[in-house]
Amino acid sequence: MAHCHCPGLKIEIPAGARRIVLAGNPNTGKSVFFNHFTGMYVDVSNYPGTTLDISYGRYGSDVVIDTPGVYGISSFNDEERIARDIILSADLVLNVVSAAHLERDLFLTQQIIDTGVPVIVALNMMDDAKRMGIEVDVDRLSQLLGVPVIPTVAVKKEGFDRLKAELFTARPGHATPGLEKELNQLLNRVGSRGEALLVLEGDPVIAARHGLEPDTRREEIYRRRRERVNAICQQVVRETSRGASVATTLGRWMIKPLTGVPILLLALWAMYKAIGVFIAGTVVGITEETIMQGIYEPAVRQFVEQFIPQSSIPGTILIGEFGLLTMTVTYLLGLLMPLVVGFYFFLSLFEDSGYLPRIATLVDRLLTSIGLNGRGVIPIILGFGCVTMATITTRLLSSDRERKIAIFLLGLTIPCSAQLGVIAGMLATLGPQYVALYALVIFSVLVMAGTLLSTLLPGKSADLFIDLPPLRLPRLDNVLKKTGTKSYHFLKEAAPLFALGALIISTFQVTGILEFLQNLLAPLTVGWLNLPREAATAFIMGIVRRDFGAAGLTDLALTPLQTIVALITITLFVPCIASILVIFKERTKKEALMIWCSSWVAAFLVGGLVAQLARLFSPANGKVQVLPVILVFAALTLAIVGMCMFLRRARPTTNIPG
Repeated sequence: MAHCHCPGLKIEIPAGARRIVLAGNPNTGKSVFFNHFTGMYVDVSNYPGTTLDISYGRYGSDVVIDTPGVYGISSFNDEERIARDIILSADLVLNVVSAAHLERDLFLTQQIIDTGVPVIVALNMMDDAKRMGIEVDVDRLSQLLGVPVIPTVAVKKEGFDRLKAELFTARPGHATPGLEKELNQLLNRVGSRGEALLVLEGDPVIAARHGLEPDTRREEIYRRRRERVNAICQQVVRETSRGASVATTLGRWMIKPLTGVPILLLALWAMYKAIGVFIAGTVVGITEETIMQGIYEPAVRQFVEQFIPQSSIPGTILIGEFGLLTMTVTYLLGLLMPLVVGFYFFLSLFEDSGYLPRIATLVDRLLTSIGLNGRGVIPIILGFGCVTMATITTRLLSSDRERKIAIFLLGLTIPCSAQLGVIAGMLATLGPQYVALYALVIFSVLVMAGTLLSTLLPGKSADLFIDLPPLRLPRLDNVLKKTGTKSYHFLKEAAPLFALGALIISTFQVTGILEFLQNLLAPLTVGWLNLPREAATAFIMGIVRRDFGAAGLTDLALTPLQTIVALITITLFVPCIASILVIFKERTKKEALMIWCSSWVAAFLVGGLVAQLARLFSPANGKVQVLPVILVFAALTLAIVGMCMFLRRARPTTNIPG
């Protein structure tokens, strides 16, 4: 008898028995294979230092060992660490992959092949692939990987007899190009090709076993491996409408630019009509004006004035213009909550239907130019819900470079759901030309800032690696539950900060600081932005929360142009207190301070440019000309993007690991 060579894992291996290791991504049907090979005689061993159990059983005179479903082998988490150790000790690996998600699953396949262990691939879920209109050239796939590939349908036991007959034809496959030389240099010091690979990929545990420093080429190796997998899939996978369901066909249309962009615009138009027109107009008209301002505020003022005069300092703080019990509650419950609930309802619809990852796939090519393809798409999408939480999720990005770009763009250009709701409500009262001006200016700033950062910061963006779930009708109970949970979290987070903002503004008002700041900012607000001096109050409130500042604009009497200038400025304005605290936590103090200061400069610079250009192009009769302003910003964006493309071509690209 011998022990499995996995550190600390107690599995008795009979003398001469081969270790057959099952490996695969989650939800590939791996457990069906394990049960078929081992039958009822299964043992379980706890992996030391974890709560995970490893199943193993006999197959003839050999031993079959199952591994947790993983997307890669490394030291990132317990599952990957366990899978890594068991795979490295294998005599052969039976890799179960889903034919329906080949591009996702082959990354692990290629990584296992790169370790040098003999591999045989069970290409499972062939029936699902057929229903999705996916055809796989199995022979060509086997040729490109360099290992046997057996098509199967595990739930029907199709292909299992052939798999058993050819199981021991498993062999080492074709490694990722460019790895052989680097691996051979390490083999003399490490002794195992698999461990040499993981040292190159920066695995600290494996490197420590051999007294080595982890290498820093993980990002480069992962990129090369992903490029190889993509190239293989292009050669072996063919999409066909034969046998494909309506949902599959629609799902494909959603990720192709020619059909996906119109579908996305239609979805956004429906969202705008529901939130920006119906909720912001009809619903908020009832909740804010009828209920809060018509019933709630007079009742609260009447009650409080029985004890404290409104003209007194405590009365001003509690029930005055910016009162804790009046304006704060009205803004929060009457104005923002209906808009937030509406936004989260649509976000939950997109998420539960499987449309959200397809939006990410569709816009991936666009975000490549600003250094945010790959997983960087997700924080941007989440930012439209809550910028603070989206900033935290940038930890999932694969490099420090991408985290820097994502956090800066989140803080500068992405409005959270509450702010977006207020903006949509105010835009709904203007003409389409003003809506186009707002959208183009914000989009231009996003593109210019991202392109400049992507050009100035060394390195290269990672490829997008995202699982596209089946497109399905969303379940109403799931959607309502997600909407309620997210809306509650917004209320829980926003209420204290709104109260703090109202307290600060009221204190500034009674002490005269507010008037002083309004006068101090007058050259900017009045002279540069062409806004009333009272707009400074909204910007001051925006420091606490940008949606609080945006809500403050609703009380001002503004022309359509002034409304657009104010909305552009408040959108690009500094992140709220919660976001900036998270930015200081996620980045260095120097970087966080630069982001905060840059937002001030960008907000007033861009807002002022719009105001001054509109004044420049407007004739004497006072009618505002919007089109020339749009053309100027479009030309400026194209000029900066062109300059950055020239600079990128003029210098060699260096991959700097994150």
